[in-house]
Amino acid sequence: MSGARPGGPMRAPGAAAMAPAAKAQNFGPSAKRLLGTLRVDTPLLILVLVLGVLSVALSVVGPKILGEGTNIVFAGFVSMQVPAGATKQQVIDGLVAAGNQQQADMLSAMDFVPGAGIDFERLAGILVIVLAVYIGAALFGWVQARVLNGIVQRAMNRLRVQVEEKIHRLPLSYFDRVQRGELLSRVTNDVDNIGQSMQQTLSQVVISLLTVIGVLVMMFIISPLLAVIALVTIPLTIVITVMVAKRSQKLFVAQWKATGVLNARVEETFSGHSVVKVFGHQREVEADFRAENDEVYRASFGAQFLSGIIMPAMMFIGNLVYVAIAVVGGLQVAGGLLSIGDVQAFIQYSRQFTQPLSQLGSMANLLQSGVASAERVFELLDEPEQSDDPEPAETVDASASDLQFRDVSFRYVADRPLIDGLNLDVTPGSTVAIVGPTGAGKTTLVNLIMRFYDVDAGEIALDGVDTRAMTRADLRSRTGMVLQDTWLFAGTIRDNIAYGRPGATEEEIVAAATAAYVDRFVHALPDGYDTLLDDEATNLSVGERQLVTIARAFLADPRILILDEATSSVDTRTELLIQRAMTRLREQRTSFVIAHRLSTIRDADLILVMEEGTIVEQGAHAELLEARGAYRRLYDAQFEAAIGEDEEAGGEASTRV
Repeated sequence: MSGARPGGPMRAPGAAAMAPAAKAQNFGPSAKRLLGTLRVDTPLLILVLVLGVLSVALSVVGPKILGEGTNIVFAGFVSMQVPAGATKQQVIDGLVAAGNQQQADMLSAMDFVPGAGIDFERLAGILVIVLAVYIGAALFGWVQARVLNGIVQRAMNRLRVQVEEKIHRLPLSYFDRVQRGELLSRVTNDVDNIGQSMQQTLSQVVISLLTVIGVLVMMFIISPLLAVIALVTIPLTIVITVMVAKRSQKLFVAQWKATGVLNARVEETFSGHSVVKVFGHQREVEADFRAENDEVYRASFGAQFLSGIIMPAMMFIGNLVYVAIAVVGGLQVAGGLLSIGDVQAFIQYSRQFTQPLSQLGSMANLLQSGVASAERVFELLDEPEQSDDPEPAETVDASASDLQFRDVSFRYVADRPLIDGLNLDVTPGSTVAIVGPTGAGKTTLVNLIMRFYDVDAGEIALDGVDTRAMTRADLRSRTGMVLQDTWLFAGTIRDNIAYGRPGATEEEIVAAATAAYVDRFVHALPDGYDTLLDDEATNLSVGERQLVTIARAFLADPRILILDEATSSVDTRTELLIQRAMTRLREQRTSFVIAHRLSTIRDADLILVMEEGTIVEQGAHAELLEARGAYRRLYDAQFEAAIGEDEEAGGEASTRV
């Protein structure tokens, strides 16, 4: 392709450097925006919260009920150690009289009947209640997880739709400056990482927070003193989590950015694998890959290491609190202030209290990773879009093919004019060839016709209507474009040709294939038109792939046909056949042909010679040769190059002889 543009609609992979994000969002706004994607499922989120409350409430009540069972067992054991027939008060008074005040205080907090033993009937009832409570908690938790899973997956579905729609609204300039692998990484890796992070953290966050609240209430009911000791973990948890999160968040952002760069490198290298082999750049490619892979490793290791500190720290604090509760609780049991069942329940609550705090800490790395990916996806969604189509839009007759360029000016970079004050009238049915050196603006001209870019000044009119007053879809539906870089998708040859006009009949597909001389080689394939092509269509030659793309354009039956070096990949005989087919198709069609080989455009009705965005010459082939200007210089340069190559080849042959 030629033209002084930074890239193109079908450029080689990785041809442009990745553009850095204008401004990285921080954790808070990104997390808030990510949660906002769930807003449409607010009723279900309320249901999730209610189910979580029920599940946690039952889980929290369980230890307290189980503590009552412990009290029954312990009271029964104590009752067997004292003589039957006495009352509880008599036993306590006897201990006081004997000087065992501490034992008397402990027994005063217990409910027992001397000599009665363990009340197994009451104990069985307690155990049945505990079993029912825990089964109910598990059931509510399962339903909550299932509902939340549906919410998250629908949110990811909507996010993917937003990304897909956004890509179609982005201007071509975005794809010119962003590497394909980097874009694919955002669309696939980052979106998947967001879904996994939300799936694994949201349910746990809800359950953990509700558990902390519920357990805290039960601990204050049992013993305010022990509850205050347990509360020490909260400020320590917050301090540790905040300190670590500030440092690890930057590394998570760097991790996913480095992953995008690495994906771009892999995609670029695999796409150009044969070029790498031919020029012997395997070592350089491997070195670049190792460097970028090491960058991913360093960022990932640092992020995971820092965020991984949180969980062990929380466990350490929890163990310290556990020891403190055990000591103080034991003293309170000895003093008759608490029953042993209450202490047992409180120890369970202390575990239930520190466990969700530890889980919240361990989920920090998942949350940070997910939010880092969300930042990258939101950057894509916030990219400036191409201008909206006008409402109401104008249209032209279906046969319109008269193009006028009126004082057209355009530049890719503000301070670098490329096309300035271009005026041109292209009559219907004519073939216009555009030639000139690389960077002259040839491809830019057709990009302006297709409205891949909009002109900065002037207008391009189709049958007198400014193309900017039409919808892009309306304009492009009248235009067929065949590029030097072929694009075929995985599917049959028939499907690839029919892509030009969905719903075309078999006869129309075959007619287009015959016109583009695809039919002549299709029958040599085992499955004919049903031959399956892979993603790269490697089971066809380069020239055959080009012929299929030309057949696709023919089937679309456009009023304006653009060929950007479309015959450069085919052999001389096939090129002549295509030229003949093009001659038949010119009637009532306006054709633009960008060519470097001037021999292919000799019969064009009008040849435009461009230099630095300006048409310096225009006319027929013979006229331009006689003028001895820019076109003649191009023609002579090609002729002399061909002669030089022949003489060099002949000299080498003589030397070998």
